Amino acid sequence: MKRRDFIKQSAAITGGITLTGLGNPIILGSSTTKTFKISLAEWSLHRSLQSRDIDHLDFCSVAKNEFGISAVEYVNSFFFDKAKDLAYLKEMKMRADDLGVKSLLIMCDGEGNLGDPDSNKRTQAVENHYKWAEAAQYLGCHSIRVNARSFGTYDDQIELATNGLRRLTEFCDTLSINTIVENHGGLSSNGKWLSTVMEKVDHPRVGTLPDFGNFQLEEDKWYDRYKGMKEIMPYAKAVSAKSHEFDKHGNETGTNYFKMMEIVLNAGYHGYVGIEYEGNLHSEMEGIQLTLELLKKVRSMEGIRLKFKFLKKVKDVADIGAENLS
Repeated sequence: MKRRDFIKQSAAITGGITLTGLGNPIILGSSTTKTFKISLAEWSLHRSLQSRDIDHLDFCSVAKNEFGISAVEYVNSFFFDKAKDLAYLKEMKMRADDLGVKSLLIMCDGEGNLGDPDSNKRTQAVENHYKWAEAAQYLGCHSIRVNARSFGTYDDQIELATNGLRRLTEFCDTLSINTIVENHGGLSSNGKWLSTVMEKVDHPRVGTLPDFGNFQLEEDKWYDRYKGMKEIMPYAKAVSAKSHEFDKHGNETGTNYFKMMEIVLNAGYHGYVGIEYEGNLHSEMEGIQLTLELLKKVRSMEGIRLKFKFLKKVKDVADIGAENLS
């Protein structure tokens, strides 16, 4: 076979190809060009929801009809007294299903500290989350997002948070629901600390929800966001694309989205990345749209990069095969 014919055959990559005759078969294809999907976190609309300009039950409609987004992340504070209200949850589920919107997770706040030094309060915090795990299961979510807040020394907080998280994770496991922790202030915003907690909990149902912007340790002390993302991404079961302000080119001014998403994808994550707009210069609808456009731009550029990388791999393999055939 002539070299040019071999390369031409090898470049027929639709649906993937298998190159044999080179020792072990080498399979290349669409799996090498996987990227990420986009969802909308309800907190992006927190001002409108708090002022009642938007009703929580209409959140899925806003996501789908205003932005074309078909996956959402709920925040429990917007239906805090409805966790056990089956009629309300049924309405939520029906509206999501009718729109073809996937419910991904519930972000849980205000239910106590899972790493509380007081064992009774810690137990209560663990049990307070049970109803949200049950609600998440009913809605078809894969996870509840919790906070690993604690008090005490660095090492003490590792042990306390591990204890509370492990107990909650074991309960959620009975419902096939993940327990995922966001970097959300205090030591949870220290990537090394949170990754240590993940290792100590040591359960397939526990994980992280890395947030691009939540790396504030104290009032004037910040953890490096890119270092933190690298440390907690190996445990990620969801990702939050936090945004605040944008420059004239549509780039987020506090976070390099291209650099951040490279970290996300290099960790092997190809799931949903949730838009979480939290800025003040733009309206919530404008901020969501700007974040969506930026993520699409990143995804487009990443797709081009992956295609070039894939084609180079095909060419390299083809060159090796041609040499073997010559």
